[in-house]
Amino acid sequence: MLDEMLDDFLTRGWVRFAVDPATRAWADHARHHSLSAIHDPQHAPWMQCQGTWFIGVDALDNAASGQLPGGPPLAGPALEFIKNHIGPIPQLHKGQLSVMLPGYPKPRDGEGEAAFRYRLNRDAAHVDGVKLIPGAATRRRNVDEPHAWVLGLPLNGASADASPLVVWEGSHAIMRDAFAAVLNDHDPTTWAQIDITDAYTSARAKVFETCERVTVHAQPGEAYLMHRLALHGVAPWGAAASAPPGEGRMIAYFRPEVTSLADWLTAP
Repeated sequence: MLDEMLDDFLTRGWVRFAVDPATRAWADHARHHSLSAIHDPQHAPWMQCQGTWFIGVDALDNAASGQLPGGPPLAGPALEFIKNHIGPIPQLHKGQLSVMLPGYPKPRDGEGEAAFRYRLNRDAAHVDGVKLIPGAATRRRNVDEPHAWVLGLPLNGASADASPLVVWEGSHAIMRDAFAAVLNDHDPTTWAQIDITDAYTSARAKVFETCERVTVHAQPGEAYLMHRLALHGVAPWGAAASAPPGEGRMIAYFRPEVTSLADWLTAP
């Protein structure tokens, strides 16, 4: 079973883990912390897209182990899978709290018509760790804060069409090849200074043409792990979608940075 899951992760670029009591205990406790974070006036700037998306970067006050104050440890098969097949779990950042609400997407502040169309029609698809270069005259991109992996932990029950995660299966291999073609001749310490826009744009277009777009739905107690190079996004809120009133669809994410920059391209 574990071999099949590893094969899924390496070939599809993501894997889902069944309900586990330890994971469920962490999620139930995290839900209470998350509701406080959503309604904290200091976090008002994180509510974007006309009140339909709470970004929630660093919103959870967890320890480096992932444990929240007064709660159980972050544990379960997803964590064991990472340890056994990817590597030691590094110190974790403050968890991101991703909350989607009815009506998503609506235009984000300062978002142009083309960017909104991309959000609506392409799920705002992106690769984490590839960001717009600040101050660039045009939309150019480089490697910034590359992650080791992306772990999603649903915190409440929502329907499958309540703005789920979207992943293009197998896209991580295409993106890896494209980035490697540009970066392999450079020292990893200089990658942040290298413009990878053309490679990124071309590879993304290839992914849209050749990879299957799948939605990932999970409930509290489940977890899913996504490859750091997978192209992914968030689907629009479905016409009949449902989530707990006043909460929306809540998922906690951990995306620790790679301990070695070279690992971003070479690690499993």
